Amino acid sequence: MENNAWEIVKVSRDKNRPNFRYYINRMFYDFVEINGDRCYGKGRVIIGGFAKLNDYRKKVMIVGHNKEKDPKKMHCANYGQPLPEDFRKALRLMKLAEKYSLPIVTFIDTPGAHASKEAEERGIAYSIAKNLLELSRIRVPILTCIIGEGGSGGALGIAIGDRVLMQEKAYYSVISPEGCSSILWKKKGMMKKAAEVLRLRAEDLFKYGIIDEIIKEPGGGAHKDGDGAVEELHASISRNLEELLKYSIDELLEKRQIKWRKIGSYFE
Repeated sequence: MENNAWEIVKVSRDKNRPNFRYYINRMFYDFVEINGDRCYGKGRVIIGGFAKLNDYRKKVMIVGHNKEKDPKKMHCANYGQPLPEDFRKALRLMKLAEKYSLPIVTFIDTPGAHASKEAEERGIAYSIAKNLLELSRIRVPILTCIIGEGGSGGALGIAIGDRVLMQEKAYYSVISPEGCSSILWKKKGMMKKAAEVLRLRAEDLFKYGIIDEIIKEPGGGAHKDGDGAVEELHASISRNLEELLKYSIDELLEKRQIKWRKIGSYFE
């Protein structure tokens, strides 16, 4: 049952699953967090800053969703659902990385962008769209890692990269199974069917060319063996960064734009 799409969704949401801060503390050192979008607020849902990857030869910029575990902190961080200021902050950090010629590594773990009146008033759609445009042409390597939930625009706002890696018990989808169920079948009880038809599993996404690599997880999921999950993720990030750095920036940009433009193409 572990490969059942709905079971994958439940594992990806497990409260004990390693989150971005877990990987920051075990995979990076000299992390310097940077706050604020220089426009509205601090940005509590997407966090990031300069860091050094263990056993790697240079600094990187890391950016990811802050899906907290403590109930009070979860509320403050909007349960991992970014607001416009989070996307503006993320773009500011990535522009800093470009300025200093540092590779960018992003970590995706969100049910989706925050669906609220406040988010709309502050320009959520525009902030996501601007990030999609800017990330397509930032002149440094971008590596994206999906470590939990990969929900719609909330994920895509920091997920336009040269390589997309995905843990095998994570999911990546245009909409949550619950949302899909309520729209297509007008009821919530069809989540299992929705999860299947959305093709949100890593193996499906790899087959269709949406992701580039599936990262193995310990039996039962990353929360069963955090150290093992760190080891696998660290090895994949290190190897892919080394490969990306072999290309010139112009080559990377050309490959990046081809990669994302061909998503959604099909043959009849």
